[in-house]
Amino acid sequence: MRIGGLQKFSLVDYPGKISAVVFTQGCNFRCPYCHNPQLVDPALFESALDESAVVSFLKGRAGRLGGIVVSGGEPLLQDDLPRFLDRLKSLGFPVKLDTNGSLPDRLAPVIQEGLVDFVAMDIKAPFHKYSQVSGVAVDVAAITGSIRILREARIGHMFRTTVASPIVVEDDVRHIRQLLTGASPYIQQPLNNRSTLPDRPANACADGIRLKSIP
Repeated sequence: MRIGGLQKFSLVDYPGKISAVVFTQGCNFRCPYCHNPQLVDPALFESALDESAVVSFLKGRAGRLGGIVVSGGEPLLQDDLPRFLDRLKSLGFPVKLDTNGSLPDRLAPVIQEGLVDFVAMDIKAPFHKYSQVSGVAVDVAAITGSIRILREARIGHMFRTTVASPIVVEDDVRHIRQLLTGASPYIQQPLNNRSTLPDRPANACADGIRLKSIP
């Protein structure tokens, strides 16, 4: 696993639970408002954290943490993610996965194998703007496939959109809501970053996540 950072304590990343957040390196999107460019742009990667040290740290937090979040970047790009999720589950923690939904063929197995308890999927934009907002060519059929997988899964899940004006605006959110008609939870989250991808500046005004290493 290419682990780019560890946030040791969070009250907001796992609904209803105190959690730690494991951040993986690498992403197949290049969203201009990305608040973790050091996990996206290989030129900004720092030395990866030792997986065993991360797991040992989390094991020591049993009883104090209510869950573990695996975020990124895009965690599903990691070939050994299922094995890592299995290690986390063996510690007794509920596990939440954050994903951009572009890899339904990798999302489905981790759900079917019981390796995650909750999934949060970002809906970046209305389909006609998806490639523009994501900064790469996007197969929207893959996005709809991941939406369908989560709706049919018997685990907790949510869809969410970052409202990053002028890139993503309220009218875009209205279109997304039409795509997501149904009972699945859907939230809007404000842009929350200062550091963005170097060649893709965005309107930003707040601090991004500060990644912490293992002591």
